[in-house]
Amino acid sequence: MFYDKARIYVKAGSGGNGVVAFRKEKYVPRGGPNGGNGGRGGNVILYVDPGLNTLHHLQHNVHHRAERGEHGGGANRTGANAADLRIPVPPGTIARNVDTGAIVADLTRPGQEVVVARGGRGGRGNAAFKTARNPAPRLAEKGEPGEEAWLELELKLVADVGIIGAPNAGKSTLLSRVSAARPKIADYPFTTVEPTLGVAEVDHRQMVLVDIPGLLEGAHEGVGLGLEFLRHIERCRVLIHLLNGASPDPIGDFEAINQELTLFKPALADKPQLVVLNKLDLPDAQAHWPDVSAMAARYDLPALAISAVTGEGVVEMLRRVQTMLDAQPAPEAEPEALVELTPTPDRKAFTIDELEEGVWQVTGAEIEKVVKMTNWDYYEAGLRFQRVLNALGIRQALIEAGIQEGDTVQIGEIELVWGYENALGE
Repeated sequence: MFYDKARIYVKAGSGGNGVVAFRKEKYVPRGGPNGGNGGRGGNVILYVDPGLNTLHHLQHNVHHRAERGEHGGGANRTGANAADLRIPVPPGTIARNVDTGAIVADLTRPGQEVVVARGGRGGRGNAAFKTARNPAPRLAEKGEPGEEAWLELELKLVADVGIIGAPNAGKSTLLSRVSAARPKIADYPFTTVEPTLGVAEVDHRQMVLVDIPGLLEGAHEGVGLGLEFLRHIERCRVLIHLLNGASPDPIGDFEAINQELTLFKPALADKPQLVVLNKLDLPDAQAHWPDVSAMAARYDLPALAISAVTGEGVVEMLRRVQTMLDAQPAPEAEPEALVELTPTPDRKAFTIDELEEGVWQVTGAEIEKVVKMTNWDYYEAGLRFQRVLNALGIRQALIEAGIQEGDTVQIGEIELVWGYENALGE
């Protein structure tokens, strides 16, 4: 089955912990600190695998976690960095953050990759905290937690040519005629319920075509599976608008489909189109051809008549399509959309709220990260935390807010008690 949407959870690896260690060689009196840093946690990366054309492999493989970095060791040994977790996706995949709706990746070309969750840095060992005033520190950091997020993946097939048209126009038959694709074919509407890719070759040149399931009036509002299919047209450079020669009104079909494209996204109707009347082996199609040809001329569009069943006119059609592709800018040369830049949030910013009498909550990216990386088993770690509170201005802000001795302060997942002497204590 064709899957063009998936929701996955990604969790980068946390950094390894730093350690407290001291030199203990026999002939090295007063051996200094030599605790090493932890290694970096693994990133989670989405990368383009050109061999994929569906998100089926992610339907039941939802949770993706990278490994954490190794812990540091004595003798200034730094823990090894964890390997990155790489997740393959087909060309044309867009990844959005479920919570914010922001696009975090738009992957269209083989070789593209994007880090969607960054691994945490390793915690520092006590050798990193050595100073002239404190030559033998007894504290080390925990590793920084890795980033995590729920992502919504959406596939917009990347093809040179999209074959569009009303139901039963013969799109699947045409695709099977010009390529090795074998879509389901039957003589009734809506046989195709999922897009199908095929590769056609003409004059030793290849082009990728996608058979877009039959559209109908109301597709832009989600009638049938309209919205699911319309977005696959967005990345096509040229459209073959296939008309059913056996239809009572192929011109009406043409106008209805173009209206759906315009209502969904006006730029879709402006894509280069080749109008192709199919089923020329039938008398009805032959009778319609003069009117269809005149209609295409009014819209200033090229037009051809073919029979996908017998192959009549198909090679000429492919050559015309190739000429239209050559006239379009290469995908790499298309101007990129302007990216709206938003200010980077101040990680050192914080807020203070009094949840109830005597209970205060401090929130902020930097202070919450410090809390997670502080190893409270070491007395000196608490003293360092006091200095961080002072440096960020949190201690003074709490005093100005009216905090009293003995009050509880919540920061992240810990609770601390306010005291006048040391400001906070466990």
